[in-house]
Amino acid sequence: MNEKTRVWFITSASSGFGRAIAESALARGDSVAAASRLPDALGELAEHERLHPVRLDVTEAAQRDASIADALDRFGRIDILVNNAGRTQVGAVEETTDEELRALFELHFFAPAALTRAVLPVMRRQGGGAIVQMSSVGGQVTAPGFGAYCATKFALEGLTETLRDEVASFGIRTLIVEPGAFRTGLFRPDAAYESAEMHEYDEIVGPTRTYVRTNHGLQPGDPAKAAAAIIAALDSGEPPLRLVLGADAIGNVERRLSVLADELERWRSLGEATTIEDA
Repeated sequence: MNEKTRVWFITSASSGFGRAIAESALARGDSVAAASRLPDALGELAEHERLHPVRLDVTEAAQRDASIADALDRFGRIDILVNNAGRTQVGAVEETTDEELRALFELHFFAPAALTRAVLPVMRRQGGGAIVQMSSVGGQVTAPGFGAYCATKFALEGLTETLRDEVASFGIRTLIVEPGAFRTGLFRPDAAYESAEMHEYDEIVGPTRTYVRTNHGLQPGDPAKAAAAIIAALDSGEPPLRLVLGADAIGNVERRLSVLADELERWRSLGEATTIEDA
């Protein structure tokens, strides 16, 4: 895929990781279908000759179908789908309502799954392509108050890991991106969603709420460098299944793997003792 120019379809391309990836792809010489709920928010980026603005609310099925058709009509192919649309949500599991949980799953899981299914026939006909899922370190590591958010990312990662084995023979690659704290708009006061607080969780979830409320613009990660890393991974001979971005994320994943390995070993004998004796 690194020997030719490519066509990208990027959701939520007007800001954050989406915009950074779009800018990096254009700088590489590629073309971009830049999807956004508000295409006007693309600003001067929309004036680029190889960028095609697409109106898309990813939770609307009709708009998903129309946006893919629009991109194909403009470029004739889609080589890379980047499922980037998302938001943060803070709330203990008990604080999170059914409506809030279902809405987040619609955005973070069902919409990316639907867009993935929509481009797979295109990529199979082309003889290849790539699906990039913008997950999070929260797709592997949890924290009090991020239960709903992490649940959606865990689900997306499970689906994508399975997808890898289903489509690799068609020349289609999958890349799960797991950023840590990057300086995007995720924690903007008008973007970060919080469930109604229960005082019983003040000391448990309170630190997470404070972190989200006070860290907008202070995150150490650079979205432009993240975009460059994603393109480098896709340009490599064998892209990883998971690309963990940021020293903070790498450290958190390493600690989780260590805890999992220790727990597995401590309980190994009990788990192995469940085999039928004459099996």
